Amino acid sequence: MEQRANRRHSGGVAPSAPRAKPRPVLGTRRVDASTDAATGVTSRDVVIDVATGLAARLYIPSDVLGTSTKLPLLVYFHGGAFAVNSAFSTQYFRFLNALVSAARAVAVSVDFRLAPEHPVPAAYDDAWAALGWAVATASCARVSSGQEPWLAEHGDPTPLFVAGDSTGGNIAHNVAMRAGRSGLPGGPRIEGMVLLHPYFCGKELVPSESAEPLRSLETAERWWAFVCAGRYGIDHPFVNPLAMPATEWVSLGCRRAMVTVAELDRMRDRGRRYVEALRASTWAGDEAVLYEDQGERHVFFLSRSDGSGKTKQR
Repeated sequence: MEQRANRRHSGGVAPSAPRAKPRPVLGTRRVDASTDAATGVTSRDVVIDVATGLAARLYIPSDVLGTSTKLPLLVYFHGGAFAVNSAFSTQYFRFLNALVSAARAVAVSVDFRLAPEHPVPAAYDDAWAALGWAVATASCARVSSGQEPWLAEHGDPTPLFVAGDSTGGNIAHNVAMRAGRSGLPGGPRIEGMVLLHPYFCGKELVPSESAEPLRSLETAERWWAFVCAGRYGIDHPFVNPLAMPATEWVSLGCRRAMVTVAELDRMRDRGRRYVEALRASTWAGDEAVLYEDQGERHVFFLSRSDGSGKTKQR
């Protein structure tokens, strides 16, 4: 009779269970750019800056190619705690295909440098460079040699949007702040900023972080110090905009702002307070909207294979 795998042998030692294969690091599964049959969206990869390795994946509805149609320009920043994931990963490929199909936009999904090899502010600098490149290219009256034709022919920067999830939301906020202070090439203003479950932290915990206060603060401080190489404290405006004086919000260079939070996300109250602070500040924008995903966890929409978690957040 065969012995069961969990039965003890005479020596008192059970046979070893087969070892599970190690799971890949988040975002390391890369998928090539292509035309997505389900959404009708086509993508391609571009290098923006050879010196730094800054690159992006562009997305466009396939039916626009070969026409003179112009679509709103969206610049998107992926999440991953400043240290993992990629604009070329399978989850962002699915998500951006669904997003571009629903929003009818031309999207630039930015692949910025990651910590610890490239500590913050490298991600912010890359994001700003990519945004400037996208706006400048889309603002050209005609396509010239060496320019990216999808942006030049079909991108319209006059409804310009920036968006991101988790740390990508943090990056979108910081890019919008820089745009308000420095301006963008050609002078367009960001029409809308969308922060999906944005990553912020600070020494003063918010209610949704209070279940394990010491652990929450210690984890936030250690991780932020890791990704910025100890250059900035946890209450620096890069990571804690709630610490800014109300007068500083005037620099947020977008006309409209939307923040989404998830009911089961411990960072949800930071997103809520972000909107409250923005509404109470001297910001000159038209509206700040808060949307809450009931019964959902942090960036749940990235795990939905059909992108359905995002369409309601357009």
